[in-house]
Amino acid sequence: MRLKIIRLIIIFLFGMIVCELFYVQIIRGRYYFRLSKNNRIRVVPLEGGRGRIFDRNNVVIADNSVSYSVMVTPQEIQKKKKVFDFLSAVLKEDKALLIRRYQQKKFTPFAPVTIAEDISKEKAIVIEENKYLYPSIFVHEGFKRSYPLGEYAAHVVGYVDKINRSRMEKLKRYGYTPQSIIGYSGVEEYYDAYLKGGNGGQQVEVNSRGKQVRLLSLKEPTRGQDLTLTIDSRVQKMTHELLDGKQGVIVMMDMDNGEILALSSSPSFDPNYFLDSSKGRQLSKLFNDPAAPLLNRVTRSSLPPGSVFKAPLAVAGLDTKKINEGTTFDCTGYVELGGIKFGCTHIHGPQNLLESIAHSCNVYYYRLGKMLGPDVIHRYAAIFGFGKLTHIDLPHERAGNLPSRRQRMLSGKRWYEGDTLNFAIGQGDLLATPMQLTKMMAIIAREGWEVQPHVIKTIGGKEVEKYTFEQKVPIHPAVFQTVKKGLRATVKDYTGTAHVLDIPGLHVAGKTGTAQSSGNKEHHAWFAGYILSEKKNVAFCVLLEHGGSSQNACLIARQLLLSLQREQII
Repeated sequence: MRLKIIRLIIIFLFGMIVCELFYVQIIRGRYYFRLSKNNRIRVVPLEGGRGRIFDRNNVVIADNSVSYSVMVTPQEIQKKKKVFDFLSAVLKEDKALLIRRYQQKKFTPFAPVTIAEDISKEKAIVIEENKYLYPSIFVHEGFKRSYPLGEYAAHVVGYVDKINRSRMEKLKRYGYTPQSIIGYSGVEEYYDAYLKGGNGGQQVEVNSRGKQVRLLSLKEPTRGQDLTLTIDSRVQKMTHELLDGKQGVIVMMDMDNGEILALSSSPSFDPNYFLDSSKGRQLSKLFNDPAAPLLNRVTRSSLPPGSVFKAPLAVAGLDTKKINEGTTFDCTGYVELGGIKFGCTHIHGPQNLLESIAHSCNVYYYRLGKMLGPDVIHRYAAIFGFGKLTHIDLPHERAGNLPSRRQRMLSGKRWYEGDTLNFAIGQGDLLATPMQLTKMMAIIAREGWEVQPHVIKTIGGKEVEKYTFEQKVPIHPAVFQTVKKGLRATVKDYTGTAHVLDIPGLHVAGKTGTAQSSGNKEHHAWFAGYILSEKKNVAFCVLLEHGGSSQNACLIARQLLLSLQREQII
């Protein structure tokens, strides 16, 4: 009896299923067929706006504006020829070019393909009005990045572009898609995770004419966080204009807290070019330019520092007690070693330490270098950050090169005494970036207190505190006080190599450097120094690649300091 009841229940349930299937497939079959044919569920992506970037005075240096893009859903295309004829007529672009662009960007039948970007509002309206004829086409409202300062701040800010294949592989787990806009170089790349908005989307049901029937679901996009930088756009413009037509660098850092006030690398580029599809020719020139305008020379240009390196060598000599302030060497114009003459710029005669810094006497540092030896020089250079990253918050920084006898031996070569002489005057295998020399000067000026260079001030309105730490190098302050006298004499004394920087009302100190370059090219011109004032204490560096004498770097520095003084920034 119990089995009969169970059997009847099962038969009844199967009967219900058969009836429902009959109803759906036979009685209502034509209705559901029309529904499936004429209605579609479409996902419309909603782009989250990228965070804006401001300078320290709330001047906008990276902004967003509304942008319209034309997209085509491959699955929806019914008459491909008519679709592209229409798009070609409205967009006033070659039909073959549009089809080629479509084929290159097509990934899956369901993923919308961007055909044209940043079209005018008028064209967007025309396309929307004719969408009922071409349901595969829709206009996507998004955001376009803009850089009001253009090439003035390109190496600080960077630029944005579509994500490339290699980065897509690395970042897809973090929500990036083939359509994602991502930062390249500068702050745009380093802080991309904060600037990037969270994408959203609408799931809508549309009919065969592309008209929305109903909204099924909505995920609101989120805007990225705004950043405030330490950069002063006024100073940034000054430095950029001073380097116009030259290959070089100017970097300025508030040495009390490590805030970068200006960071200019020349030649530069306009990051807005990467956002304009009509600038393909200009972009091609940028990538193929032998002057490398895309290279941030502040953090990535590794060159011999030349005589600027005499400042840390003087520190090493004093700290090891090999010399004192009164130690004197006679400069006859050269030092002979193994029949080779290692020259000086002049015959200086007897030079004490302060005079050797002020006059940049090579002979003094040849003698001191021999007394110290390469291992001691290496150890003190490392204390000042040579051969190490400064860890400034910009991508792709280089550490330069700090040679050592051990490194040479591991490569199967010998270290010669002549290498020590070249090492002592900042030549040979020693390579440094302008950022490293700026940080080095700050350490000397602050008598051993080291700060962390950085360009970020606030993220999402909150102060960034991770860069506020200070660290003391293991050298007595009295040593720095003596070297600072020599650096001040370089500017203050009439015979100092940077006397042109003796500007009334400013306490300027520093060291010149003329570094030899390979081949028959002009030498590199350096000046690295600092300014002490009631308003700001600033460490700075000027580099002119193949700029000849260090005097040329000093002349650029003079124009900069006079402008800063006139604008009452220092």
